[in-house]
Amino acid sequence: MRTPTILLATNNKDKIVELQDLLKDLNAQLLTPRDINLELDVIEDGLTYAENASKKAIAFAQASNLICLADDSGLEVDALNGEPGLYSARYGSSDGNKLSAPERRKYLLSKLQIHPRPWTARFKATIAIAHTNYQLQITEGICEGEIIPEERGAGGFGYDPIFLFPELGKTMAELGTDEKNRLSHRARAVTKSKEILKSLFEV
Repeated sequence: MRTPTILLATNNKDKIVELQDLLKDLNAQLLTPRDINLELDVIEDGLTYAENASKKAIAFAQASNLICLADDSGLEVDALNGEPGLYSARYGSSDGNKLSAPERRKYLLSKLQIHPRPWTARFKATIAIAHTNYQLQITEGICEGEIIPEERGAGGFGYDPIFLFPELGKTMAELGTDEKNRLSHRARAVTKSKEILKSLFEV
């Protein structure tokens, strides 16, 4: 039987590495857009994580005729009424001047200074799987924690160095790979998606 193929519908190198690791136990070939010379930039203008993930999954499925897995995720901070949320990857950016990840972390912390701690927050991730007939299935994952004022850890990316798991005393960036692949929002969403993918392979 031919090995099933999944296209990871993202151009984000950090997400690709994480998704490849999370899905490595599937009996499937994991492809990236670069692997198939596919250049596609999907505008993420949805009003929810699910809408953005779905747009990407469908667009890449139409372009490749492969089963596609896309994600959209964000950090929601209670003291900031859920910001940055959908705009996590471009938080603080203006007029086409996109802040780097360290700059976004610094901007977030500057906005939190007037609020008392703890700065409770959560990461949310939504996975969208587009079948080759463009039908969609959605899974979600959430992990709770808090924002801390100093960066800790060399792993992860984005807001990971300032997102603390209070019960562990570690930031997301301080987690080992196995821990992160068990506890992160993306890991939880991907774990739910595996059963969907396996059912598609059987069909």
